Amino acid sequence: MTTTAAVPEVLFVCVHNAGRSQMAAALLAHHANGAVRVTSAGSAPAETINPAVREVMAEIGLSLDTEFPKRLTSEAVEAADVVITMGCGDACPVFPGKRYLDWELTDPAGKTPEQIRPIRDDIDGRVRRLLTELTTEAATS
Repeated sequence: MTTTAAVPEVLFVCVHNAGRSQMAAALLAHHANGAVRVTSAGSAPAETINPAVREVMAEIGLSLDTEFPKRLTSEAVEAADVVITMGCGDACPVFPGKRYLDWELTDPAGKTPEQIRPIRDDIDGRVRRLLTELTTEAATS
């Protein structure tokens, strides 16, 4: 993959930007420690982030208190080197030259913290693999 910037930008997209994409963005930003720019958005943003998602992220020391659901824009997609969709269907605009990944993940909406923890942990593993890939590519380019 060729990135357009010295620091690769990753955009996480789900429907409501209240669960999966928020967890992924927080986890990648935490693990990347500035090596990757991270944003998230939703095709139909919710009013607030899922409280159970906030809870399971706080359990691992990551606060979503300053985060809020954001609307997906063409500009956000255009700025990203990698766009990771999580069940947003056809709502995500597609631009040539962008790398798209679709992560099939259970939607945490309506789930308990006990049911969300495995989703969080799955996202954490995917984010760590992505970060390794992006930082390895950046170091060799």
